[in-house]
Amino acid sequence: MGDDDSVFLKELDLGIDYASLGLKTPEKAPSFQGLILKNYDEYCKGRKRPAILVLPGGGYGFTSQREAMPIALEFLAAGISAFVLHYSVAPDVRFPTELVQAYAAVRMIRENAEEWNIDPEQIYVCGFSAGGHLAASTGVFWNRDWVRKLGFLGDSHKPNGLILSYPVITGGEFAHRGSFENLLGDQYSDELVELNSLEKQVSKDTPRCFVWHTSEDGGVPVQNSLLFASALANNGVPFELHVYPHGEHGLSLANELVCDASGVLPKVQSWVPFAKEWIFGR
Repeated sequence: MGDDDSVFLKELDLGIDYASLGLKTPEKAPSFQGLILKNYDEYCKGRKRPAILVLPGGGYGFTSQREAMPIALEFLAAGISAFVLHYSVAPDVRFPTELVQAYAAVRMIRENAEEWNIDPEQIYVCGFSAGGHLAASTGVFWNRDWVRKLGFLGDSHKPNGLILSYPVITGGEFAHRGSFENLLGDQYSDELVELNSLEKQVSKDTPRCFVWHTSEDGGVPVQNSLLFASALANNGVPFELHVYPHGEHGLSLANELVCDASGVLPKVQSWVPFAKEWIFGR
C-alpha cells in the first residue's frame, strides 16, 4: 500500500525474549500484522480510532485463515484499525506462550497508539473458538501475579474489551477437550485445567465483553458462552450476549467469503454490526 493510501499494512515483531521468561522459543515465529488507518486531513486530522486484535481459532493446533484477515477487513471498514496475530500453537509451544504473545501484541498496540492514531483506551481483543479462549484469557488474567512475573507490569497489556465468538471456555462437562490437550500438552493436570476454565477466573477486573454463539454448535457447546456470561453477570462485568438458534461451529462471518452454502446464515451475520455498535457504544 502506497504512501497516499488511507491504510497501511505493517508487519510487526513482538520482540519476546522467551528464554528470559523460562519458555521455549517457538520454532515458527508468530505472525503479527496490522492494518492501520491514517487520518484524512480534510475532516479527521488528529482523530484517535479504536483498534481490534484478531485471534483466529484452530483448537490451539493451528490458526484459521477464515477467522483472521476477513475479520480484520470487516472492522477496518468501520474505521477500526485491525491487527491479526497468528500465535504459536501445539506441538511447538504450550501454555502460557500463546498468552505471552497475545499480551505482547496488546502492549505493542498501546505503546504505539500515538503514532498509529489509536485511542489507547479502546483496544479490543476478538477471538474465535480456541482463539476465543485466548482472548478471554487476556481479560481474566491480566493482573495476576504470575502474569506480572512474565514481565507484564501495570496495565499496558490489558484489553479494554473482549469480543468472543463461539469461544472455548470451560474444561468441565462441556469442554472442547482437544483445545485443552493442545494448550497444556505434557503439563496437563487438574490444576492447570482448573486455571484455564475461564468461567472460574472472571473477576470485577475483567473488561466488558461481547459474546456470541449458536445453540446448534456441536464442536464447542453453547454452554461455554453461557457459563462465561453467567460469571460476568455474577461479577458485575458489563456484557452483551447473542445466541443464534442455527449454525454449526466455526462460522466466522457466516457469509459467502468464508463459508460454503450451509454456513451462509444472514441472521448470524448480524453479529458483526452488533459488535461494531458495541465498540462505539451505540
